Amino acid sequence: MNDLLRMKFFSLLSESSQVTTDEMKNTYENFVNEVKNLNQSDRNYATVYRTLSLTRIELTSLSKQFRYEQGEKYT
Repeated sequence: MNDLLRMKFFSLLSESSQVTTDEMKNTYENFVNEVKNLNQSDRNYATVYRTLSLTRIELTSLSKQFRYEQGEKYT
């Protein structure tokens, strides 16, 4: 279920190292393709829903962390 969260896309987002635009673009495209494949291959919609919900939670968390590091209030 956490396969999407283990993808390189999330490690690039959570690392503080420099990432090229092309590398991020390719990694994001791979991530999107995996999401598409998940929705097409798995007909157990409860599993798809949970996986996408966990992914959304992780993206929200990373977004808040990034904003906090940029000096915005943590809300």
